[in-house]
Amino acid sequence: MILKFISMNGYGLFVWLSFGITLLTCSLFYLKTKKTLKKYEKEFFNELKTLSEDEKREVLKKSKIAGTIYATVNKAN
Repeated sequence: MILKFISMNGYGLFVWLSFGITLLTCSLFYLKTKKTLKKYEKEFFNELKTLSEDEKREVLKKSKIAGTIYATVNKAN
């Protein structure tokens, strides 16, 4: 029963190979995007550190995303 499902009437090799390639490709895109995002977060945090306290508060107040990045990177350090 399970072998019949896996073989899929002779097309199993192509189907499972397609799923594997798709999974691998999506995983690689995810990891690359995650790595790039972390890089940009660090660059933003370093730029934010150069601002004065008043400028920093103003930037964090205006942007939800900036506040989230600041909190995340601040925890990591």
